[in-house]
Amino acid sequence: MGLTEREQRVWEELKNWERRLEQQEGTDFQMIYDKWMNSALSKLSRGERSKWFAKADQWLFHLHAFIQSTQSQLDARNRILATARLFHDHIEHVEDLKHLSIDELSYIAEHQIARHRMYSFVQGGAAGTGGLLLLGADLPLVAALNLKAVQLIATTYGYDVNKPYEMMLALKVFHAAILPARLQHYAWQELQQELGADEYAMFFYGGSEEVTDEDSLSAILKQLVKTLLLYSLRRKVFQGIPLLGIAVGSTVNYRLTRNVTEFANRFYQMRYLLEKQSEIVS
Repeated sequence: MGLTEREQRVWEELKNWERRLEQQEGTDFQMIYDKWMNSALSKLSRGERSKWFAKADQWLFHLHAFIQSTQSQLDARNRILATARLFHDHIEHVEDLKHLSIDELSYIAEHQIARHRMYSFVQGGAAGTGGLLLLGADLPLVAALNLKAVQLIATTYGYDVNKPYEMMLALKVFHAAILPARLQHYAWQELQQELGADEYAMFFYGGSEEVTDEDSLSAILKQLVKTLLLYSLRRKVFQGIPLLGIAVGSTVNYRLTRNVTEFANRFYQMRYLLEKQSEIVS
């Protein structure tokens, strides 16, 4: 017995999305930007670049641990389990969520996605008011909010991100999701290769622990450009309210979270269905 008719339909949707991802091409501007970025990075020694990316990875690891320890994340985890019990009352642990159907899991995930897109929209609007404190906190808040969304999507599909393997995989999904669209297909393929070690690395991660790289800088620079733009718009007010800055901040942050949550949801849907297929074969 293979996948159910509904699971097969979701699998086809995933394959269509994957083909669209593969067809993404860079624009002339992006090619010029890549050349400029490579030229700028070439002025740094390999050791300096490695040191910088190691610090960025360490910051991400600490951010992951901090998010996981917050009460809001624990509450969100409990809400996921409580919602799952509406479908099956035997759900007790995160791993039990894998017993739900793909539609039930997608329903719970969509609630997390919608909530975090709204959080991102509001946070971007707050940064768009032009306050120096809010602008300064924008980049770490955007990173934390989107990483939290990835963690909760992983949790929804039954993967406990407190485990080292799941933590590293969630960080790599987050990294892949913030890459420029033209690079995401390659990151998607690398993530699929990571899944091959899942059976042997439930508690200890044996792969590469490097997450950030040169490609990550595009996302960081995009957020910095947004911050500078919001700062320049802070005095363009209408009746004392910087409406243009609020609109730009909300739109940019919402689009980023929409892309991140869609990528993460597709990945964990695919992983769920791949495991269902392997169970059927075995």
